[in-house]
Amino acid sequence: MFDALQLEHPAPETASSAPMIVDSFAGGGGASTGIERALGRSPDVAINHDPAALAMHEANHPDTRHMITSIYAIDPRDVVPRGRSVGLAWFSPDCKHHSKAKGGKPVSKNIRDLAWVVVHWAERVAPDVIMLENVEEFQDWGPLLENDRPDPERRGETFRLWVRKLRRLGYKVDWRRLRACNYGAPTIRQRLFVIARRDGRPIVWPEPTHGAPDSAEVIAGIRKPWRTAAEIIDWSLPCPSIFDSSA
Repeated sequence: MFDALQLEHPAPETASSAPMIVDSFAGGGGASTGIERALGRSPDVAINHDPAALAMHEANHPDTRHMITSIYAIDPRDVVPRGRSVGLAWFSPDCKHHSKAKGGKPVSKNIRDLAWVVVHWAERVAPDVIMLENVEEFQDWGPLLENDRPDPERRGETFRLWVRKLRRLGYKVDWRRLRACNYGAPTIRQRLFVIARRDGRPIVWPEPTHGAPDSAEVIAGIRKPWRTAAEIIDWSLPCPSIFDSSA
């Protein structure tokens, strides 16, 4: 995902002058690790209200400044020092209240509205590149009915408004559903990725590197076969069955 990302640096920079990288809604540090591998450095700032999440992030990214606070409580202008700019702002807002995995249960408007923070950052500090990752149903984001369930007749209405807001702020915006197994991760999970950029560069999506073992691309050696979960499990570790009630 990050391999296709290029940030414009018009002149040689020091650590104090380089465009900043911000990881909002930071978890254990997976996205930050991807950013580090692609761009050669960890994010400058990671934000999350959960101290346990940021403790894990700090273990993985000790050079990052960690801010334990609600994303709503932060003015982006207070995060970005005078004279600095934001090259990349990464957002992974809570996805549970967009996901179909929640079933027919009521959803929280406050949690569904977390993505408006992206527009807030765009308005205040205008990052060169904004990236957001969420469940594929995020594209269906729309108003709720009185019973706190999504209104099927207005599906996607809020998402389209959100995109228009970013475009009015000068961003090119594009989004795609990508499946992690096609890029070397041992999971078939599909997610929606949104890229918005205002630095004049095109939005470039990565080409798949892996595929089904019996696909023409894999047979021809163009792509590698999908990885499996068995590759990343340490089978030497004891693990009692979840059905073993004696443990």
